[in-house]
Amino acid sequence: MSTIPLTTTAAPARARRRAMLIEYSMPIAFVLLFAVLSITVENFFSVTNIVGLTLSVAQIGMVACTMMFCLASRDFDLSVGSTIAFAGVLGAIVLERSGSVPLAMLAGLGAGAAIGTFNGVLIAYLRVNALIATLATMLMVRGLAFIASQGQAVGINDDAFIDFGDARILGVPMPVLVAAACFVVFGILLNHTVFGRNTLAIGGNPEAARLAGVKVEKLRVWIFALQGFVVGLAGLILAARITSGQPNAAQGFELDVISACVLGGVSLAGGKARIFGVLIGVLIMGTVENVMNLLDVDAFYQYLMRGIILLAAVLLDQLKTRGERH
Repeated sequence: MSTIPLTTTAAPARARRRAMLIEYSMPIAFVLLFAVLSITVENFFSVTNIVGLTLSVAQIGMVACTMMFCLASRDFDLSVGSTIAFAGVLGAIVLERSGSVPLAMLAGLGAGAAIGTFNGVLIAYLRVNALIATLATMLMVRGLAFIASQGQAVGINDDAFIDFGDARILGVPMPVLVAAACFVVFGILLNHTVFGRNTLAIGGNPEAARLAGVKVEKLRVWIFALQGFVVGLAGLILAARITSGQPNAAQGFELDVISACVLGGVSLAGGKARIFGVLIGVLIMGTVENVMNLLDVDAFYQYLMRGIILLAAVLLDQLKTRGERH
């Protein structure tokens, strides 16, 4: 009577447990972090602080939803912070001169979509490296924000516009509801549409996707245009929240967004993304920043911590990639 060696059956079981541990490491880490902080940090678990925490990460969450698609297709966008500032400044200027909230919203959204499309064309059709293309756009758009505003904040006095960033529905701030809607919409787009499947296919193997009939260049432009549109929306919401268009707003924003995505399991090598993971990554970033503010940690140390989180996210992505190869 033959018997199956124990090592033969135990090895796949260990591999499955290891894969599950890697897959759910960030959700587990967030639950543990949240539980510990709720016990040890005064006022962390209060309703006021939790609402404030979600409000503070609303814009990061919105943009992370579309950055997820960029990263999943082997690209990224360093211009999102500058685009947020420019969309807010342009919306405030149009509102000041026309008095029309819809026109101001259209201007901000249109500017964001145009900048995203420009990035997409540079990268997809002109074959400019994503790092160089979006770095150049980051500088140009930030410059446009300062030129358009003459280096000054553009005040917003229209209550209807301010309500867009300040209104609450059943006690939940409007920016949080918009961010939640983005997670739902882009989660469906990623997991249940041809657009999402093709995005992952491009990230996995662009040439194989092209041979399978995917219009790679066109899809990449659409991804960046969508990214720009959502970034423009985030810029308008931020301007409404701070009641002004600030040309120096959202500096370093792109690094927070990319960190949140990578923490959430979006692979820098492309081809892999999960909307729930991105949500967890956003919440981890926001929770750490929130706790540092509650503990009155100096801003210099906060920069240090953000850098450590970014490095940890990249190292985690490398470990996951190596684990999948073996």
